[in-house]
Amino acid sequence: MNLTTILSLPFTRTVGWKELQQRQISIPTLAWLVVLPMSLLPPVLLYYAGTHYGDAFVVGFSERPWRYITTILFLAELLTFFVMGWLIHAVVNTEGMSISYHDAYLLAALAPLPLWSSAILLLIPSLLLNALAVLTALGISCSLIYHGLQGLCHRGDNDVVAMSVTYTVMAAGVLAWGVLMAVVWAY
Repeated sequence: MNLTTILSLPFTRTVGWKELQQRQISIPTLAWLVVLPMSLLPPVLLYYAGTHYGDAFVVGFSERPWRYITTILFLAELLTFFVMGWLIHAVVNTEGMSISYHDAYLLAALAPLPLWSSAILLLIPSLLLNALAVLTALGISCSLIYHGLQGLCHRGDNDVVAMSVTYTVMAAGVLAWGVLMAVVWAY
């Protein structure tokens, strides 16, 4: 799988999804090789940003207990992966479509990649730039979920069911992301 194929995943339901599905990457392998390293990125960069130029974002931001906040964020990200995989499987299989556990967890591992990657901009002390990056990444993550469900699910003729499942999973993903951000801001 080349870089062009990977970058096209959020924008098409045909290119790349079947190839990923056929690779049958195990759930533990996804967790160890994709989720664990990528979910380390936001806490590490948030710790750096909070301790080095926190007040450049928001006054009083540098005085927060970043060790605890980032540890909680990291653990919550890992838990979210497992919950989202289960949720994708449960919602899809109750709405007239079907998806395997493997494919549900594959989608749960790939969907937050843009959000995790957007944390790289925490190296730049600009609240506006970081907020725009997160919103853009959230849109790309939603698109990954939408096209991933289309590419990985076995579905009937009813596109309304496919859209319903997509919106439910996207809403749960946005809610999970919101809870993770609330953990950061509320602590």
